[in-house]
This record gives sequence, C-alpha cells and structure tokens, in this order.
Amino acid sequence: MEFKDFNLAPSILRALRELKYEKASPIQNKTIPVVLSGRDLIGCAETGTGKTCAFAVPIINHLISTRKTTKKKVIKALVLAPTRELAMQIFDSFRSYTKYNRIRSCVVFGAVGYRPQIEALGRGADILIATPGRLNDLIRKGYVDLSNISFFVLDEADIMLDMGFIEDIKKLMKIIPKDRQTLMFSATMSRSILNLANSILKNPVKAIVSRPSTTIDSIDQSVYMIDKRNKMKFLIQLIDSFNIQSALVFTRTKTASDKVAKELLKNGIVANSIHSDKSQWDRLGVLNDFKKGNVRILVATDIVARGIDIKGVSHVINYDIPYNSETYVHRIGRTGRAGNAGVAITFCEYSERNFLKVIEKAIRKKIKIINNYSQQKNYELTNKFSIGVQRSKHKDDFLKTKNTMSFSEYIDPVKQFKVNEKRVVKNKAKSFDEWMKNENRIKINRNIFKNSSRQSIESKNQKDKIFDFALRKSSIKK
Repeated sequence: MEFKDFNLAPSILRALRELKYEKASPIQNKTIPVVLSGRDLIGCAETGTGKTCAFAVPIINHLISTRKTTKKKVIKALVLAPTRELAMQIFDSFRSYTKYNRIRSCVVFGAVGYRPQIEALGRGADILIATPGRLNDLIRKGYVDLSNISFFVLDEADIMLDMGFIEDIKKLMKIIPKDRQTLMFSATMSRSILNLANSILKNPVKAIVSRPSTTIDSIDQSVYMIDKRNKMKFLIQLIDSFNIQSALVFTRTKTASDKVAKELLKNGIVANSIHSDKSQWDRLGVLNDFKKGNVRILVATDIVARGIDIKGVSHVINYDIPYNSETYVHRIGRTGRAGNAGVAITFCEYSERNFLKVIEKAIRKKIKIINNYSQQKNYELTNKFSIGVQRSKHKDDFLKTKNTMSFSEYIDPVKQFKVNEKRVVKNKAKSFDEWMKNENRIKINRNIFKNSSRQSIESKNQKDKIFDFALRKSSIKK
C-alpha cells in the first residue's frame, strides 16, 4: 500500500513525501491499520524494516485529530528505548514526521546533564522518547507527569530484557494509565518476550514480518578461518584489498574495540570506536562522523550497535565471532538494508568452530568458508617450531630448501615429515642429538633445522619438545 491509502493527515503525508516515503514496508502495512484502529499490538521485525515509522505515523495522526490547541501541552505518548543512540534516532524520526504540524517531541536519556532535559520538558511536549533509567529518575524528582498517557510504545523489547530493564518497566506500568494503547516491538520472539507481552498487552494483534533468525537474502556471507594473532593484520589487508569505505567491525569487548580502532589508525585507515564507556556526546559525535563519511571504519560492541540504523554500510565484519545466532543476525543486519546489497565477513578461530555451527543451524544456511583452515593451522605450527618443510621425495631437492616456505605453500604437517614410522618406532632415539644424526632414516636437513630454529631452541627441554613433536607426527598413519 501507499501511505496516502491510510487516510493520514495532510501534514504527515507532506513530510513523508519530502522523505521520499511512498510505499509502505511490510511491517508498516501490517502495523499502521492496527494502531489506527486502537488495538494493542506486538510486532516482530528486524531493525531497519521501518518499525519507527510504523508506530510513529499513526500516533502522530491520532494526536493531530484529538489535540486541543487551547490547552497546555501534556505528554500523550511515551516511547521507551533501551539505548541513548536509539532514543535519539527515534526522536529525529518523530521530528521529521511532525515537520509541518504543531506536535512537539522531547527526548531524555542518561549520561548527560539534567538541566537541558528538564527545561525541554518544562516547555511542554506531546510525545516523550526516553531510556528507562533517566525517565524513572525524572519521575522521582517530579519533572515528568505520565498521568495523561494514551500511547505506550516499548521498542526493542528484547534488548530491554538483555540489559536488565525489566524492573524499570514494571515501575512504569504502575504509573501510566491502564486505559491506554500499548505497542511492543522486538526483533526476536522468545518466551521471555511473550511473557512480558502477556503482562502489558490486552488482546494484542500480532504483526510478524520475518523470523528472528532469518538473515537478509541480499547479504553475501562468508567466513575466514584465521588464528587470533593474525586477525589484526588480516583485517587491515582485507579493508585495503576490497577498498572498503564504510564498514562496521564488531568486537566482544570495549577494550578490543579501542585496540582495533587504534591499530587501524596507525595503518592509515580512518577509524573510531564506540562503546558504553564513552560519554554520550562522544558516542553521538562518533556516530555522526560515521554517518557523514568522516570515519571510514566504526568498531563497535553489540550493546551499543544493536538497534542503530545507519545507511550506506557496505560491510559488516565480525572481528570476534558472536556466541549466539541472534547476535549474528543483528550484526549482519546493519548492512544490506532497504533492498541494497551487503557483505558480512566473519573471522573464526579454530577453537570457535562450534559457534559457527550453531549460527549455521539457526539461519539454516551454510556460510561459505573462503580459505582452508588446515593451511592456517599449519602456518601456526610450522612457525612455532621453525621447521623446514620438505615437499619433494628426493633428498637433493629437499636440501636446496634454505628457508621455510611462504604461507601459501604450507602443507599438512603429517606430510612434511617423510619418516619411516616403523623404523623410527623400532629404533627409538634416546636423545635429540641421536635423532638429528640419523639422516638416512629421517629425511630432514640438520643445518637448515638448526638455522631456522636457532632462536626457539635454546635449551635441552625445548629440543626434546620438538623431537617429541616430530616423532608424534611420524607415528600418524597416512
């Protein structure tokens, strides 16, 4: 349907035309008529599908038709968001939709001073967008009156529960009028979400657009198997090779996000990090710089990035693979938005293969692995023990090998040691030196071995470890 078919106020349609909104998205088609009818609703759709417009437009339309200009502005609609960034994003959307009418919005959130927000509330507002913690603080101090609420919107309810806001939500439920219209939106539909919905909604209509763990078809997903110590170098190479201009890089921790951003800057890639330890104004500044293209790579943690709608992100890179499928879906959903193509790249360590299997099972899709992990593992092993590689069966060819081979030439360590396992087991060497002398039974160049391992072999214990390693590999059946 087109927005003009919803019988909306002319001022709203004018604002939507200016924003180039013509046809409603699937979630808007299912949600707007329900909200206009006055029914409670629970909506399930991923971020970036138009949820804000789906609940904002019918609420504004109702306030325009019922608002009396002679009375002082009182808060009629309350929108609760889990993070400051999402609250600001919703606030900006409301301001865009009310550009040509007199409906006023206000936003309050933590980590900033109280005075500007108290002054904004004092000027009056029809719609209040807030985070739970700051809202409850302002209520306790007597600056917010919710006794006239007609609409209550709980956005990104799954994130609310993850962040532990359930008690704050329960406190608000005791304050706001029971005779209200309640709208709840979530990207997932878990049991805890359904329990919350049953406690705050009255006979709701369900509007489900896509399954919580269904990834967007337009996103090209791939995995690189890589060991931890090479991730940073590979990330830099990847950004340069693909000439990536706008990407979100996800890490598990705040410390890691700062470290990755710092290393990218050292290598000439304009990057910045965003996480909860940064001040509110710093976070908003970083987001604005990224949206404007002043920052090429934004390194973020999950708790900050979930729910944020940033246009033009061509790549999402999971520097640290997520522990669950829902987080994976949220992350890669930052790209491939509004029908555009997107690329999602995940780094996976050898010990993290089970997380990859869980993700693939949830999304019901095999994610293509670009490189062969055995090469990566061999690189780690060979570099660790500094062992020269034998690729030829002929001793003369092997003796010409002066150095260890390049990364692309590494082969299976089992094949690297052309050892007669029966003879080695039968004639067990009693020491590292005896083993080295037996060049006829084990085809490896003593001089090359000593030169390549000069730094790593400094004691008899270390020699014994390498000897045990080679002997163990030789005993593996081919």
